[in-house]
Amino acid sequence: MSLLSKAEFKNLVEENRKPCISIYMPAEKAGQSTRQNPIRFKNLLREAEANLDERGFDKRALDSQLQAAKELIDDYNFWQHQDESLALFIAPETLSYYRLPHSFEELAVVGDRFQLKPLLPLITRDSKFYLLTLAQNQLQMFEGSPYSIHKIDLPEEVPSSLAEALKYEDPEKQLRFHSGDAARTPTVSSRGLGTTDNKPIYHGQGVGTTDNKDEIQRYFQQVDKGLQTLLKEENAPLVLAGVEYLLPIYREVNSYPHLLEEGISGNPENVEPEELHRQAWQILQPYLQQARQEAVSQYQQLVGTGQASSQLEQIIPAAYYGQIDTLFVTTSVQHWGKFAPQTNHLEIHSQAEKDDVDLLNFAAIHTFLQGGTVYVVEAEQMPEEAPTAAIFRYPLTGSQASQVT
Repeated sequence: MSLLSKAEFKNLVEENRKPCISIYMPAEKAGQSTRQNPIRFKNLLREAEANLDERGFDKRALDSQLQAAKELIDDYNFWQHQDESLALFIAPETLSYYRLPHSFEELAVVGDRFQLKPLLPLITRDSKFYLLTLAQNQLQMFEGSPYSIHKIDLPEEVPSSLAEALKYEDPEKQLRFHSGDAARTPTVSSRGLGTTDNKPIYHGQGVGTTDNKDEIQRYFQQVDKGLQTLLKEENAPLVLAGVEYLLPIYREVNSYPHLLEEGISGNPENVEPEELHRQAWQILQPYLQQARQEAVSQYQQLVGTGQASSQLEQIIPAAYYGQIDTLFVTTSVQHWGKFAPQTNHLEIHSQAEKDDVDLLNFAAIHTFLQGGTVYVVEAEQMPEEAPTAAIFRYPLTGSQASQVT
């Protein structure tokens, strides 16, 4: 699959049978270089097995899953159909893998839980987005990342066209279409898709008439209401694409708080998804960069007030109890230890010990699942020289920090 859904991510988070193996690797997609894929995977799998022994895990619980993973090494077709990277997860009675459009460094981690921090850039607000294409005769929803876009199924409550939305209204008010001498609706946005050619219009009604606008508005109200099912737990930005006169009508009825002001203007019905992705990402990239930079500035302003910290003894319990608004965490670093919520006791170890977890992974996952924003970034993009930094929802006192050994 090209993108990982929040539901699939939660399934990985909730896996509690141990031991857990997490493997990440870059993949070659074409040509002779694809021969490197199984070699790289074999080496990482061997490294993971060695880590199982070093940390005292019982490998017998993973016998069948490890055997299935080893069989992939000689599966020619499997390695010929890769994306930018492969992520594979093994636990007792579980083996799952994802072909992902994001470049990962090689990594093999063994622990009580899966190492999921590297996946967060694929599903957080920092990179994931939605694109809604608006037309009177066809409505489509796409989910995208910096790397790709794909169409997703809409909830049943979302009408697919204006005619479907209004089919139960008074027949005298039903709209009649013809596809003859259709009006051309020019676009004025610099991110336009052209003009609307040969599309149905209404007999006896201009595009801008009050009756027509009211009917389109009722249609979009049903769309917005239906999308609440899909977007109720989301905070990813939403971009609109459609002919110029439809975009402001939808904005009037929209209830999703993360709809962007700028949209893609023009008829999207015959536009390839790749072109929609290109134009959407032109809109999103500066928006996402600005949002992250504003979060960095906010962190720097709050340092010393009790509402921001880079100390693990504050961040770990705050993540567990849902007190983090924004978390920054570095991509390729692990900090091993244990956290006991019952006693608020935190252990930090220089190397992984039995029953340890990666504390940065722990903080990132708990923050994400409890509605916080997580930025997984390179070390030079951190707001200060630390592996993690957090903005809390409110100032925390010293008594709320963990006792550390």
